[in-house]
Amino acid sequence: MQIRFGYVALPVTLPITSSSTVTYSHYKRLGQKRGNEKLHQTILSNFEALQEILKYNVKNNIFFFRMTCNLIPLGTHPDVHYEVWDTYKANWEQIGKYIKENHLRVDLHPDQFCVLNSDNPNVVKNTINILKFYQNMLNAMHLESILVLHIGGAVGGKKQAMQRFISVFEALDPSLQKMIVLENDDKIFTVRNTLSICEKLHIPMVLDYHHFICNHNHEKIEDYIERIFATWASRKECPKIHISSPKSNHQKRSHHDYINSEKFIQFLNKIKFTNQDFDVMIEAKMKDEALFRLVRELKYKTDYIFINDTTFFI
Repeated sequence: MQIRFGYVALPVTLPITSSSTVTYSHYKRLGQKRGNEKLHQTILSNFEALQEILKYNVKNNIFFFRMTCNLIPLGTHPDVHYEVWDTYKANWEQIGKYIKENHLRVDLHPDQFCVLNSDNPNVVKNTINILKFYQNMLNAMHLESILVLHIGGAVGGKKQAMQRFISVFEALDPSLQKMIVLENDDKIFTVRNTLSICEKLHIPMVLDYHHFICNHNHEKIEDYIERIFATWASRKECPKIHISSPKSNHQKRSHHDYINSEKFIQFLNKIKFTNQDFDVMIEAKMKDEALFRLVRELKYKTDYIFINDTTFFI
């Protein structure tokens, strides 16, 4: 089985960011004309930084990457009307072309404010608008990719909350449905809960192993992994999982700077019977440095066969 590593959004190695922002309060103080000028400067800076980050990834054989959702400041704010598709058509297409030419896998993970199963209709409406914005981002780059979501909250109980998610999802445009994948969370919805929805809706599931450790009902991951991987069967991408390590014994849900290589090896030993290729998104504070430190430790501790800086066979 082949395993490939990726990391999230901003490498710590480069002194740049593709997530520079403009707050709404600052935008209002500037006024629309000057505010839009500020947005323009910030967006161009973010595009330039993203291009450099992608080049850095290619030079270091990192072919799996989570792009920032903050590329366009105030892009989803209901009171800011700033045209970003035709204005930056060349920028979008340049980024998308580079990604495709270098065979990069990229995806997006909207933040915790995207809650499709909220009991508040306004939250659901705003969530759908935000997801459509990210869909438009990917379309502008001519990319087919995914939006990773959590099921959401549990108002009214888990069973009712899960049904709300299903009902809202089934009412979405099919093109948006196709982009959504679900991830188990660390407090409410377990692997079993998430997998049941994914199988019902025929959408992929992302296993977050750290969340599984924090939130399970004595299940064994090896009893679910084949079903999780099977949710990707109709997709051209291989399955993906998220890994991270707890910050400390007292802060088990928070992410550590690095990945505990021993725990990761133990996890691989549990699931290697599947013989399934998959990609691993490293969710560690030290981003690319955590990735390469894990690679060094795996080379020292195992007989895994590395074919480049981030990809190996077991």
